[in-house]
Parts: sequence; C-alpha cells; structure tokens
Amino acid sequence: MMKKLSTIFLAAALAFTGSQAFGNEATTSNLDLSRQVIKELGATLKGELVQAMKAGGPVEAISVCKEQAPGIAKTLGEKHNIHIGRTSLKTRNPQNQPDEWEAKVLASFEDRKGKGEEAAKLDFSEVVTENGKEYFRYMKAIPTGPVCLKCHGATIKPEVTTKLDASYPEDKARGFKVGDLRGAFTVKKQL
Repeated sequence: MMKKLSTIFLAAALAFTGSQAFGNEATTSNLDLSRQVIKELGATLKGELVQAMKAGGPVEAISVCKEQAPGIAKTLGEKHNIHIGRTSLKTRNPQNQPDEWEAKVLASFEDRKGKGEEAAKLDFSEVVTENGKEYFRYMKAIPTGPVCLKCHGATIKPEVTTKLDASYPEDKARGFKVGDLRGAFTVKKQL
C-alpha cells in the first residue's frame, strides 16, 4: 500500500513539476523580454532627456516627457507586441494613472522600500486573469535620482514650475527626495 501511495505521489509531483516548468519557462521569457524593453525605454528616454537638458535645461526636458515619451513607449510596445508605460502613485500625467493591479504593486514597492530594499532593485511579475484573458504583468521601480529633483523635487525653479503647471494642471509628482520611489515602468502582455 505504501509503495502504491509513493508511486501516486511521485507521479503527481512529476506532473506538477512538469507543468510548472513549462509555466516558468513562459514566465521567464516574458520576464526577460520585459526587462529588455524597459532597459531600452529607459536608455532612450535618458538619452532624449540628457539632450534636452543640454539644449534648454529642465524646461526643455518637460517637453520630452510630455511629447516624446508616450510615442517612444508606443513604438517599443508595437515592436515587441506588449503594452509598456510608466505609472506612479503620484502621477504627473493623468493618462499614466495606475490601474488596480499597478496600484497594489506600487504600494508593495513602498512597503518593501520601507523595510530596507533599494528602490532601484524593486520589481514584480505575475500572470493575472482579466476579463477571461491571461496576461503577463511586470513592474520595475523607478528611483528618484538627483537630476529628477529639478522637476520632481520639493524645491523647483519658478520657470520650471510655470512650465509644469501649464503642461500638467493635475500634477501630483512633486516633493520627492533622492532615493524615493518615483514610480515604475509597467508591462502588460496578453498570453
């Protein structure tokens, strides 16, 4: 009897392990793709922001975030057949408002950061079902760096404030300090 039960448990364990390995393989490939696309988006945005800062300082950089960033994200998303964007608990652009899943992940990032994890290392992925369809979801935290404070800090130059107020009348993305969780890159891919 024990030998028969052991065989049944072993078979069940192997079946479970096999299906999980397949699921993990799919998750791993989507995780790798998400990280690659986020890295590409981050590098592209950084390059554009550096050029804008050299050309006209933070006032010029605001235009990059408002006008170019959405197009860059859209192009990368179409190229890789995913949705990619940026979100935050304190959004500047209301179009970047987090959905329910993103808000929960951002809150967990804040909790994890509060327990000592570095904002730059925070990420999370999960397969979720929405409206009867399965999606791979991934978020990678965006920490606040020193240069970010020029537009997102507690003390912002008047000309930058004027441009922000004109460009983003519903702006909540101010008052950050270096190391704060500024927001996150977010990826969603239908499976």
